[in-house]
Amino acid sequence: MKALVYNGPGQRSWHEVPDPVIQDPEDAIVRVDAVTICGTDLHILKGDVPTVQKGRILGHEAVGTITATGSGVRGVAVGDRVLISCITSCGRCEYCRQGHYGQCLGGGGWILGHLIDGVQAEQVRVPFADRSVHKLPDNVSDEEAVLLADILPTSYEVGVLNGRVSPGDTVVIVGAGPIGLAAIATAKLFSPARSVVVDAAESRRKAALDRGADLALGPDESVEETVRELTGGLGAEVAIEAVGIPATFELCARVVRPGGTVANVGVHGAPATLHLEDLWIKNITITTGLVDTSTTPRLLSMLSAGKLQLPGLITHRFGIDEMQDAYDVFSRPAETGALKVALFSEQGVE
Repeated sequence: MKALVYNGPGQRSWHEVPDPVIQDPEDAIVRVDAVTICGTDLHILKGDVPTVQKGRILGHEAVGTITATGSGVRGVAVGDRVLISCITSCGRCEYCRQGHYGQCLGGGGWILGHLIDGVQAEQVRVPFADRSVHKLPDNVSDEEAVLLADILPTSYEVGVLNGRVSPGDTVVIVGAGPIGLAAIATAKLFSPARSVVVDAAESRRKAALDRGADLALGPDESVEETVRELTGGLGAEVAIEAVGIPATFELCARVVRPGGTVANVGVHGAPATLHLEDLWIKNITITTGLVDTSTTPRLLSMLSAGKLQLPGLITHRFGIDEMQDAYDVFSRPAETGALKVALFSEQGVE
C-alpha cells in the first residue's frame, strides 16, 4: 500500500510501505475511505512533536471500512463502515475507566500517527477496535464523519466544555482555523450571547462570520478594548486559544474577565509567558487538555439527528493519492484559502 511517511522535520514522502497486519486480538484493519490532515500534522513536520520518529506514517483522522479483525473484537465486524477516532482506548486502565481516554495508560491515547503508524494511508491497523472506532449511521456521509474524528470533539471538549461556556456568555475564540471554526459551532449549543473571533487572516475572519461568529477582528484591531466595550468593561467570560503560539495564549489571558476561563486548545511548540503578576488576583481558570473523544458518540448522535450543524469546514477535496498536493494546499492557508482538506479513496467515493 501507499502512505504518507514522516522523514524528519520538514520532510515527508508518499510511497509504498508494507500492508498493516493484525498484531493483537483486539486489532482491526481498516481500509481508509476518507482522511484529512490536521494542524498537529503540520506541527509534527515542523519538529514540534519530537516523540514522532522518522519513518512514521502520519494521520489520526479518518473514516473507513473494516477488512479484518482480531479474534478478540466483538463490537464491529468486517464490512462495517466506521469512524476512526483520533484517540485509542484500552478501556481498562484507571484513566479510561474515568473516561479520560486521551491519558490511557494501557497502550492507547493519541498513538495513531504519533507512536504507531497512522491513517494517512490506504489501510491502517487500529488497536482496541471495540473502543476506538464508531459504527456510522447510513445518513452520515464520510465527509461529515471525518470531522468527528478529532476537530469537533476537540473543540467541544477542550474548548467549550473546559471553558464552561454558558448561556449569555461572551466567548472570544483566538484562531479561525478548523478548530476555532468548530468551536463556534459547538459553543452555539450553549447559547452564548456573542462569539468574537480573532485571526490575522482576512479570509479566515470572513469564514468565521460566514459560519456564525458575531464579530471577527484582526489582532491589530484593539481586541482588548473592543471586548471590554462589548462587555461593560469586564471582559469575556471565556477565551478559547485555538492557534498554539505564545502571542495568542497571552492575548486570551488579557481579554478574559476576572472569574473567567482561558481554555487552551492549541498545540504549543514554544513556551508562553504566564503573567501571574496580573492574573493572581483575578480568579482566572486556565485549562489545558488533549481531547478524550468521550463525547464522540453524543456528537455523532446529534449529527445523525440533524441537531448539530457542521460549519462547512472542508474547502478542498483530493484523491488519496494526491496526498502531497493536499499537504501543500493545507500548509498555505493564506494563499489557498484552505480550512480543512479531505482525501477520498476510489472505494470511498463509490
